Amino acid sequence: MQLQGSFFARALAAACVVLACAPAFAAEKKEGPTISAPHAILIEARTGSVLYEHDADKLIFPASLAKLMTAEYVFHLITEGNIRLTDEYRVSVNAWRKGGAPSRGSTMFAKLDSMVPVDALLHGMIIQSANDACIILAEGLAGNELEFGMKLTARARALGLEKSVFTNSNGLPDPNEQVTTRELGKLARHIILTYPEFYKLFGEKDFTWNNIHQQNRNPLLMSMTGADGLKTGYTKEAGYGIVGSAVQDGLRLIVVVNGAKTDKERADDAKRLLEWGFRNFEQRIIFAEGQLLGTAKVFGGDTGHVPLLADGPVTIMVPKAGAGRLIARIVYNGPVPAPVKEGQRIGNVKVWRDDNVVLEMPLHAAASVGKGNLSQRAIDAMTELVIALFRAGAKRL
Repeated sequence: MQLQGSFFARALAAACVVLACAPAFAAEKKEGPTISAPHAILIEARTGSVLYEHDADKLIFPASLAKLMTAEYVFHLITEGNIRLTDEYRVSVNAWRKGGAPSRGSTMFAKLDSMVPVDALLHGMIIQSANDACIILAEGLAGNELEFGMKLTARARALGLEKSVFTNSNGLPDPNEQVTTRELGKLARHIILTYPEFYKLFGEKDFTWNNIHQQNRNPLLMSMTGADGLKTGYTKEAGYGIVGSAVQDGLRLIVVVNGAKTDKERADDAKRLLEWGFRNFEQRIIFAEGQLLGTAKVFGGDTGHVPLLADGPVTIMVPKAGAGRLIARIVYNGPVPAPVKEGQRIGNVKVWRDDNVVLEMPLHAAASVGKGNLSQRAIDAMTELVIALFRAGAKRL
């Protein structure tokens, strides 16, 4: 075990502690596969470990990949009991013209003024990438697409997607609607882990509505062993993109490719990344279940620190030939004010492989900390004041 770390404090009790304790596996750095698309990421689904990434944080146009956010929002409403699969929504003139047969785009051919159940709309949106299905849902749930886009963005923030902005239900071109490749991967992971029954829709290979039979547009379903989702997308502004997932030998990987020049390039890049991940990576435990990862500083407590635990073992995907250099750091806002309850969420452990963050997991207090006496609180207050003054002076130098 190698211990690496430091302590950083900010004024006004907005401190950040970084304490590293992680094994370092010495090995020659292994490069990823060669792909053509400008944006890509490969994630292990269970832990969220990042196996590969290339320019994954740039804001880009999502095209139909934005429909994943619409799908998640609807899944969430159903799970919360706010709507039902049997609820029906009307096909408006706007939905029919903009997303239906007259649009000449991806459509489930819902008839004007007909009533379509949520279950069918989900099938159309996910399997056929139907724009009319998305607009019908948006109008039924929010009145119009602009309001629905605001709801999607708010939901994205609740899921921890900090950059992505949604302005409509389907990803049709809008300069204000942008996402990142990394956050699309996080969204896909959330859908897979949170809604296993609904996720099965992404693996269905065809769907018929209005007597029109259409195939699933995801090329991985036909070409990749274990592939079972998720979505493709294309607009002139966005290029060709795909969010895909596959399972082999109990290991699930998620791939996101964006900005490809052709649909073949998109499919080839996604398949190449998945095959490379399955072939070259394995799982390792870097902190065992129940192992203390470190401590967080406490303000005004009967003890100065609280021990921290992860929810189960901390595991990471590493190259079979060697992991490079792994560093784990505990990051939180603090000092944490007393009292602290056992199990209280404190911060996160972040794991770097070389220069990239490959894993982030929540941490909680392993024990309770009560309030300290008056003298202890006074000492903590004076300490924080000195640190704040020191840092303020350092900034002026």
